[in-house]
Amino acid sequence: MFRNLRLNIFIYYLLTVTTFLVLEYYAFFVLRVENVYLLTVVLLCFVTLSGVFISKLAIDPLLEYVKNLQALSKETLHELNLPISTITTNSQMLKKSLEDEKSLKRLERIESACGMLKERYNELEYLIKMQSRQEIKEQFCVDELVKERIFFLEKIYPQIEFRVEVEPLEIFSDKKGLSKVIDNLIDNAVKYSMKSKKIFVKVEAKSLIIEDYGIGMDEVEIVRIFDQFYQANKEMRGFGIGLSMVKRFCDTNNISLKLNSKVNVGTKIELQFKE
Repeated sequence: MFRNLRLNIFIYYLLTVTTFLVLEYYAFFVLRVENVYLLTVVLLCFVTLSGVFISKLAIDPLLEYVKNLQALSKETLHELNLPISTITTNSQMLKKSLEDEKSLKRLERIESACGMLKERYNELEYLIKMQSRQEIKEQFCVDELVKERIFFLEKIYPQIEFRVEVEPLEIFSDKKGLSKVIDNLIDNAVKYSMKSKKIFVKVEAKSLIIEDYGIGMDEVEIVRIFDQFYQANKEMRGFGIGLSMVKRFCDTNNISLKLNSKVNVGTKIELQFKE
């Protein structure tokens, strides 16, 4: 599709430039037009119309492609909802009738996997809403969201000891986006904790604090840590986009982002929610 599109744009551009040069030559050397102002206006109109047509030729297929992709995403999202709900409902029913410990553990693993699928479902729904420019802000409690994320992440990182202190904090913002930010910050804290297995999460006075006691960062790394694709340790898993996404989210949602870190001491990240 895009290969043919590039070819069509190139051919039309070539024809436009050739036609423009032929018209200019014909006007000056054959017709010997003396009214330069009128000729300039005519040629400018021709160039403008050509530009409009080229932009239409380039943009319309892309718009159609994006619309089809969004429609497919919405349909896929809708179809995913039913099997996830079915697995969840039947797992809960089976749990009531099972007594065997091994069977219950297997069922817990199924429920955990289903929970992860639900997370991906929510993320896909969030991305579709963002692409569609839908209003995604809502009133919610940061302390409750933190508890939810810790409960979910404890299953993924059973080796980590989370110390959580939360005070009631209600804000109007992008809940799903903040959820992804919390997950990314905790994921980074886990990756760079190394020998230390403790992470401190606190909500107080319009602030969310996530602190680890790992390898920390020097001043050079602190300057670059929010750059897209930057990774302090290339051997770590990931693509270096998590913290750049966090920074972009905070800038978009008027959240102050502060970072303090010392080598071999740990890293503390604070999000301050403004009025």
